[in-house]
Formats: sequence, C-alpha cells, structure tokens
Amino acid sequence: MTRKIGVIGTGNVGAAVAHHIILTGLADQLVLIDKNKQKVKADAMDFSDALANIDHHTAITVNDYSQLADADIVISAVGNIRLPNESKTNDRFAELPFTSQAVLEVAPQIKKSGFNGVLIVITNPCDVITSLYQKYTGLPQNQVIGTGTLLDSARMKRAVASELNIDPRSVSGYNLGEHGNSQFTAWSTVRALSHPITEVAEQKQISLEKIDQVARDGGFTVLTGKKYTNYGISAAAVRLARDILNDARSELPVSNYRKEYATYLSYPAIIGKNGIEEKIQLELTDREKEKLQLSANYIKQKLAETLDKQPN
Repeated sequence: MTRKIGVIGTGNVGAAVAHHIILTGLADQLVLIDKNKQKVKADAMDFSDALANIDHHTAITVNDYSQLADADIVISAVGNIRLPNESKTNDRFAELPFTSQAVLEVAPQIKKSGFNGVLIVITNPCDVITSLYQKYTGLPQNQVIGTGTLLDSARMKRAVASELNIDPRSVSGYNLGEHGNSQFTAWSTVRALSHPITEVAEQKQISLEKIDQVARDGGFTVLTGKKYTNYGISAAAVRLARDILNDARSELPVSNYRKEYATYLSYPAIIGKNGIEEKIQLELTDREKEKLQLSANYIKQKLAETLDKQPN
C-alpha cells in the first residue's frame, strides 16, 4: 500500500524531516509545502538528485494542498526561528504571534483538501499550536498530535546516560507537561538499566535537579550554538510518523488532549494508525501531579489569550 506524507514548512526543521523520510524510505510519496517557493522547489530538486544514490524511491510533489487529500500523515513544521533568536530568551512563545497566524492560513487549506489522516504538529509553542490546529481543521482530537515532550524526554535520557556513561536507549521514562519551560521530568517514571533512577542517583551521587534543568534547557542550548534546532526534533517527528504508519501501538510521550486537564499537553499515550489509540494513566507522585496541573494551567492560559486575539 502506498504511503504518503505531507510536510508543511520546509525551513531547517521541515527540510530535516523530509530528508529523514526520504533516506529511510518511510514514504512512497512526499508533499512539500512552503510559502518560499524558490526554497521548496530547490529542496525538492536536491532531494531528487539524491534518489539515484539511496536505496529508496520517493515521488515528490511541491506546493499542492490538494495532494494532501489521501495523505496518511501531515507534519506541520511551520515556524519563524528568527523570533526566539531575536528575543534571546528561552521561551518558545516568542514564535506564537507568527505561528498562531500561520495556523489560520494553513488549517483551512488542510481542511479544504479533505485530509483525514493524522496531523503531527512540530510548530512551537507546540501544545497551544496543536490545540489551534485541532480547532481549525475540525479533525478529531485523536488525529491531531504534537511532538511535545517526545524530544524533551530524549534530552533527559541523553543527560542521564551521559552521567552514567551508558547508551541513552538504556534509559526509560518521561518528561511531562508543556513542551516548554513548565515541563518537568517525572522521576518516578525513570529507570536506568532497569533500575529506578532515584536509587541510581543516590548511589552515584547524581543531581536529578541538574539533569532536569539540562533537559529543559536542551533546546535553548542548541539554539544558542547554531541559531536553530533540527536533528533531534526531526528524529522525534519521524519516529512518531513511523509508529503511526506501522500501527505500532507504541507508548510515547506526545502532546495529546487530556480531558482531566482540559488541554493538550504531553503525557504518554498508545500511538497507532488512528493517532492516539489509547490513553495511559501513570502512577505519579503528589508533587508530580501538582507540577503537571501547573503546566496545564499555563498552557490553557496562553491558549485563551491567543484565542481572544483571533477572529471568531
């Protein structure tokens, strides 16, 4: 069966996502959409030039929203990285004035195309933008997913692994809440080499507070060094897309609508062909529950402020 993915926004992140998809042969057809016509056409040609030297073939279409009608997945990588660079603050909400307006332009075109697959949102601030996409596309909540803290959890695993000199894949557990400054590492969920991290940290005299901060600041650290982030987030987005296409029913911490918090936020869910297949319920500590509620409140506040500024 033909697999088809659309990528909207082919800047640093979108181009990295498309490159990853093409190199791995994840999609048979790839639709690239961007307002910068010269850039997206150049990317399409560059990708096409690579096809003779890789193991997979991908048919590439440019700037045609109608091609999304039968797509399995659409990935929103729309953004304006100049805004957080100019603000010089570790705050993804610097992009919100631009990205919230972009949703008003992009979502109706996705809806008009007849797309009924799974929409994966990378665009920052991820949780608020995911909420806006769901509202304006009219897609069911389970079919609109943000990459959320899938990347932040990977950053946490990298930080833990670095302290213990092990492979990040030997660390499990989650960062929860906002893909932003109110997120936190739920240490009750984290294990290293199958041992609770709290026990390991005590034995090795490792500061979990320090690791939590490293994970939270990971994006800003990369942004400061090269003025954008792309490889970590593209790997997260493509992993999510692969698990949807494969109906993997994997457990991943993504931004999904949680009724008990009345908002999109990152919390583990079972991922499959329909997007969110099943909700997971973690056994969090009381303090972790408090942190998650605070993060949810912050997201809801920012979403309400954004909706107040938009036309009805």
